[in-house]
Amino acid sequence: MAGDGRRMKVIALDFETANEQRASPCSIGLAWIEDGQVARIEHHYIRPPGNRFARFNIAFHGIGPQQVADADEWPDVLERLRPELDGALVLAHNASFDVSVIRRTCEHYDVRPPSFDYLCTVQVARGVWPELSSHKLNVVCGHLGVDFAHHDAAADAYACGRVALAAASLNGVTHVRDLPGRLGMTLGRLSHDGYTPPKGAVGLRRARVHG
Repeated sequence: MAGDGRRMKVIALDFETANEQRASPCSIGLAWIEDGQVARIEHHYIRPPGNRFARFNIAFHGIGPQQVADADEWPDVLERLRPELDGALVLAHNASFDVSVIRRTCEHYDVRPPSFDYLCTVQVARGVWPELSSHKLNVVCGHLGVDFAHHDAAADAYACGRVALAAASLNGVTHVRDLPGRLGMTLGRLSHDGYTPPKGAVGLRRARVHG
């Protein structure tokens, strides 16, 4: 695993895609977690291959070909973000989707993917709040009282970061990096050599923290 959890960058991210292909990102949001809070948020539009959008996706997130006509394609966006992502701990809600977007889009353009460890906050939420009927981002954030504009990539990244911070607080850990060990989970890993998915604990109950 990369680096010391107390110095490592922690970045929550979220993608929106233009069509049924994972290799069609049209928007990425990122939220940096520092000193126990979301410290910075960024959003980048991305022009997907062929600028092809499906009606279902447009209805889902409200982004269409006009908004991204002048945006950079993934290789240029990635090169701007690579110094931030390489060596970071990346958080994503349903990380299998977001990591597959990176993998498939890098394969499409034949570019090297970034290298980072990652944690799925859906798995975190299932372990920390097993009583919830669903662990979708809007449901978990409703339980936590976190307001955000769902299906906006930057807002979803912010909300993902807030979920991780709330889980860390409830489990008595100072750093989000320490959550997997407390919850009996393992981090996933993406690199140019391939990827390893994270593993979540099944049926885990929230740790009892006495203050």
